[in-house]
Amino acid sequence: MKTQSPHLHILLIAAIVPLLSHCSSGPKHAPKTAAATTGQAKVDGKAAADDNNDGYNTPLVADPAEPVNRGIFWANHQIYRYVFHPVSKAYRFVMPKLARDSLYNVFDNARYPIRVVNDTLQWRLERAGQETARFFVNSTYGLGGLGRPADRVPGLENVPAEDTGLTFAHWGIGNGPYIVLPILGPCTLRDGVGLIGDYGLNPVTWVGIIWPYSWIIAIPTTNTVRALPRQMDAYDAATENALDRYLAVRTAYIQYRNEAAAK
Repeated sequence: MKTQSPHLHILLIAAIVPLLSHCSSGPKHAPKTAAATTGQAKVDGKAAADDNNDGYNTPLVADPAEPVNRGIFWANHQIYRYVFHPVSKAYRFVMPKLARDSLYNVFDNARYPIRVVNDTLQWRLERAGQETARFFVNSTYGLGGLGRPADRVPGLENVPAEDTGLTFAHWGIGNGPYIVLPILGPCTLRDGVGLIGDYGLNPVTWVGIIWPYSWIIAIPTTNTVRALPRQMDAYDAATENALDRYLAVRTAYIQYRNEAAAK
C-alpha cells in the first residue's frame, strides 16, 4: 500500500485557506441588520418581501435548502464564536491598528487582478484604467500597498471593487439559490461559482507555484487572519439583536451583493 504524501495535506489546506479571506461572513463594511431595514427591497428590478420571515423585509432569494443551510449556519456560528472571534481578538491585541491596516492594504492591493479582469469582462474600461492607476499609485507611493495614497487622488477614490460573481450579475445571471458554505458562510450559486474565478485570479493562490510549500501555508494564512477582524465585525453587526441570526445574515448578504451589483 502506498503511503499518502505529506504534501497532500498542505495542498488541501492551501486550497481552502485563501477563500476564507474573501468569501465573506459579511461585507467589507458592516451591513445594516435586517431589523433596521425598512420598506421592500428590490431584486432584479422587482419589489419583494418574504411573508414567512417573522417580519424581516428581505431581498427575494430562493432558499430551497434552508433546513440544511440552517444546520451549516449553526455549525459555522460555533466556529466563529469559539475559534475565529478569539483569533480576531488576539490579532487585534498583538498588532497595532496601523500595522493591521497596512497588512490589510497589502493583500487588498494584491487583489488587483481580480478587479481589473472583471472590469474588463464587464467592458468597463474606464474603471479598469482607474484600477490600474490605483494599483500603480498604491504599489509605488504606498510602498507596495502598505498605504492607500490613491484614495486621496481625484478620480481614483471610491472605485467600486468588482469580482467574478458581480460580472455574472452584470451579464444578467441571477443569484440562483442561496447556500451557506461550511466555514466560508453565506453565498449564492452564482457567487459560489464566481469564487472559483476569484480564486484563480488572486495572486495569493499563486504562491505555491513560485515558493516552497511552507509559503503555501504562511501567506494565505496571513491573508485570512488579517481579514478576520473586519469579517467578524460585519457578522456581529448583522446578527446583533437579531431574533433569527440566519435570516439576518441572509438579508444582509443579499442586500450587500445586490447593492454592489448595481454600482
